[in-house]
Amino acid sequence: MPSILAIDQGTTSTKAYRADGSGEAVLVGNRSHRQIRPHPGWVEHDAEELLGHIRALLDAAGPIDIVGLANQGETVIAWDAHTGRPLGNAIVWQDDRTSAVTAQLREDGHEVLSLARSGLPLDPYFSATKLRWLLDHGADAEALRQEGRLRLGTSDAFFTAALTGVYATDVSTASRTGLMDLKTRQWDGELCALFGVPIECLPEIRPTVGDFGLLPGGARLVASAVDQQASLFGHDCQNPGDIKITFGTGAFALGLTGTAPMMENDAGLLPTVAWQLGDAAAQYALDGGILTAGSALEWLRNIGLLDDFTLLDAATAESAAERGLFFVPAQGGLGCPYWDRTARGGWIGIGIDTPRADLTRAVVEGIALRAAQIIDAFASAAAVGRVSIDGGLSQSRYFCQFLADVLHREISVADSSDLTALGMLRLCATTLATPLILPSHWRQIAPQPGNRSSIRTKFDAAVERVRGWA
Repeated sequence: MPSILAIDQGTTSTKAYRADGSGEAVLVGNRSHRQIRPHPGWVEHDAEELLGHIRALLDAAGPIDIVGLANQGETVIAWDAHTGRPLGNAIVWQDDRTSAVTAQLREDGHEVLSLARSGLPLDPYFSATKLRWLLDHGADAEALRQEGRLRLGTSDAFFTAALTGVYATDVSTASRTGLMDLKTRQWDGELCALFGVPIECLPEIRPTVGDFGLLPGGARLVASAVDQQASLFGHDCQNPGDIKITFGTGAFALGLTGTAPMMENDAGLLPTVAWQLGDAAAQYALDGGILTAGSALEWLRNIGLLDDFTLLDAATAESAAERGLFFVPAQGGLGCPYWDRTARGGWIGIGIDTPRADLTRAVVEGIALRAAQIIDAFASAAAVGRVSIDGGLSQSRYFCQFLADVLHREISVADSSDLTALGMLRLCATTLATPLILPSHWRQIAPQPGNRSSIRTKFDAAVERVRGWA
């Protein structure tokens, strides 16, 4: 049985897992990288640091046969094709430096074209305006463009070009840029002109599973995907209506819809490509993102309000929400279904007797309540089947039970917190003649008796109040 390596290049770290005929995924290593914040609202990574971590994990894995690479999605890099040198730091998906640009484009009426072609609203979260920013501000970018040496792409294209010499991205990643026609799955000339991104500087779009070249040592790079789409595959979501939510730095829900993009819905959900396996028909999904999830807990730690996350599971009193205390997790703005980057987080219902523990609980509950809003959005747009979750917060019994209660539906909780890597291993395994069985294990959490509709209504009102503060 060939050996497979899955590399998950994420927002805070890069991890690698190896699998072979034993049917087990073994962690090779985990490398954290710097979070660079040169100005308020700006988030950057050192592109060469990320590439160095990928190379180190490839070396640590030893002899391997095939490799898959998951990427951050909307994070972008500009570089010199001849030298491979980045023209500056990578701009991370969380970065909102282009918010004024997207606001002006929206005011000028251009969102209609963006929604009709790419399925995406005008928001700095997506890659298009960040790519233009790199063209305008990257060292020698315009001169390199004139010489035909400028490369503009999502982070996966930079990694692939450096590792295999193939300048390509996959269809799931391209669908997150705002520059790809979602129906043809090719770069759209009008969208590129709208954002001022030269189409000749963009990578080739290829299927998620296919040929991305040979790595040093002879291993084949056979799969490339956005981390969230890889996670969807890891959740074994295969049928329309299957939904997964990964609770990481943000929380991202994806639900399969079939072989045609669902371009129009009134729920604030975004159509996207889930994956394309070789020459098979592309599978599409709807996407709903919460921009602040795990990062809200990290913020609590930084300000001294969270010492031990496990203490939440020891709590026995009623929830903070039941006592009228809510927190809206919007430190980076509100994603689906609002798409309001001007909103900011806040507690509502604090009293002079509010204990510190309730402040923490309200933040955790607020993340669950935002997730419930997204599942409601899915239910209004299409049928909802199995709902499964993973990520750091899914390891909290309190969080999982509260989420099941406010959803009033059973949820499946992954025992592993690395569904992205599992999904990438499974994507790679689709290229093998002999099936590779990579089992996953789930806990089923049923809702407790009771009606939480009043909590949901009050939280919805709290979100509107927070939006009104902006």
